[in-house]
Amino acid sequence: MPLYDYIYSTVDKSTDTLYEVSLNKEEEIPHVVHLTHLTTLESIYHLRFGFASFASSPHTSKWYMWLMWPLTLFSTMLTWNFGRTFVVERHRFNMLSLQTWVIPKNNIQYFLQWHNDSINCLIEQAILEAEKKGVKVFSLGLLNQGEELNGYGGLYVQRHPQLKIKLVDGCSLAAAVVLNRIPKGTTQVLLRGKITKVACAIASNCKQGIQVCLISKTHVIIIHSIVIDLLF
Repeated sequence: MPLYDYIYSTVDKSTDTLYEVSLNKEEEIPHVVHLTHLTTLESIYHLRFGFASFASSPHTSKWYMWLMWPLTLFSTMLTWNFGRTFVVERHRFNMLSLQTWVIPKNNIQYFLQWHNDSINCLIEQAILEAEKKGVKVFSLGLLNQGEELNGYGGLYVQRHPQLKIKLVDGCSLAAAVVLNRIPKGTTQVLLRGKITKVACAIASNCKQGIQVCLISKTHVIIIHSIVIDLLF
């Protein structure tokens, strides 16, 4: 709604008619859906229906946002108990239609095991809704594709083997970005930290002549077993 146009009497005469026509238009079915989630408690204000000035400066905090903490906490508790997936962005590239859906869960909830069931339930409902609408590709973003949470999306494939929609976890893309950033002439790559699907993809797809080093024999066994499972 053009609020300021109504206040200053600058509304175009065709605005109301255009709005009514858009309501009667059939819902556009996207080809691709990317499912993400909220990050911090204040991240909801960065969305398009939040504050435009605040949304234009992501990952920043303003002093006046502290005054809104009561509203922030109230909305957080509301979404924790009654929240559901909603659409935040719609894009079209020639004939390709894309949408971004958001789960009303924050980063901290993904690290609390007692939230896993509710998170998985929301993700599963979103996948089934997209399947019902005829979406072709469903991408799991950020922490929605955690290994401990749902096995990179494999949990939903096991529960619904008849799914026609393609589930994408983004691990291959992340591995490709890392591989392309390895400088030319590199002979050794050291993998540290937790062994994940991305680490296995990096280790198994390094260019010929690059030696992959690990910090323990346990990591070697884990990567070897995962790579064997992926190949066979």
